[in-house]
Amino acid sequence: MLRRAFCRTRRHALALGAAALLAGGLASADTGKPIRLLVGFPAGGGTDAIARTLAERLQGELGTPVIVENKPGAGGQLAAQALKAAPADGSTFFLSHDHTITILPLVVKNPGFDPAKDFVPVAGFATFVNALAVSGGTPARSVAEYVNWVKTRGAGQGAVGVPAPASVPEFLVKVIGEKYQLDLIAAPYRGSAPMMNDMLGNQIGAGVGSIPDFIENHRHGKIRVVAVLGASRQAAMPEVPTFAELGLSGFEDVPYYGLFAPAGTAAATTERFTAALGKVIAQRDVHERLTAMGLSVGLMSGPQLAAREKAYREVWARVIRTSGFQPQ
Repeated sequence: MLRRAFCRTRRHALALGAAALLAGGLASADTGKPIRLLVGFPAGGGTDAIARTLAERLQGELGTPVIVENKPGAGGQLAAQALKAAPADGSTFFLSHDHTITILPLVVKNPGFDPAKDFVPVAGFATFVNALAVSGGTPARSVAEYVNWVKTRGAGQGAVGVPAPASVPEFLVKVIGEKYQLDLIAAPYRGSAPMMNDMLGNQIGAGVGSIPDFIENHRHGKIRVVAVLGASRQAAMPEVPTFAELGLSGFEDVPYYGLFAPAGTAAATTERFTAALGKVIAQRDVHERLTAMGLSVGLMSGPQLAAREKAYREVWARVIRTSGFQPQ
């Protein structure tokens, strides 16, 4: 009698445990779906390359296919809206840098999502810096030479590409122009890939973007990064000075890369994903690959990512207000 009762109790406990796993969305395999990793920018750009590097290894750690899904447009706004609409079952995550999560809500009146309400910070995995780069057809090899080139070439030469409108790079173009008394005009693109195409084709003389956007073409001499933001020079290009060294300080706070899930996603799901991500970025070849892209790699928990985002938002909210920019 006691044995039968014990067996019934054990079966009941196992059934409850299985139900809890399913309800918590512990793995997307429980839903029968592969994991979608949303990216808000086109294939071929820096963010896309990072996402594909991680996805390849995450599927091994999670035991589930991880598919990168590009939803370019509006600075990642379309991808963010897709995340908001996705089920909170562990089948959809969003890999994003600061622009979509932090900056868009500051510059767009109705972006179609509220990160604080619609998303769960899962984990951060890297920080990076923005930089000023000049095209290969530009003779400049330093900021001073670029400033002189713009001043001597006249109208039309002050156009600077940026990967998205109303982005940190666009505000930096304004700051750089004021610092060096240049009439610079930000030329917004739909992602870094088309901006880079125009820089490689010498259709535009310079661009402001992230180190991951520029680093490969800089190494091959097709463009030249002439200054970086941040508190120190970058290990991936130690020869390039910081803007602080050149007298433009106040921009030492660096942007981040992180992963986000739809609101309501169970803690067990996000914790499992964070654990898998930690294992992936600790793999030597992955760490080296991301570092070579210009990232400073390190795992941040969901709460740490949330705190990092909050601090970054406060800095750029002040910059945007001071610029006089009005949300569109």
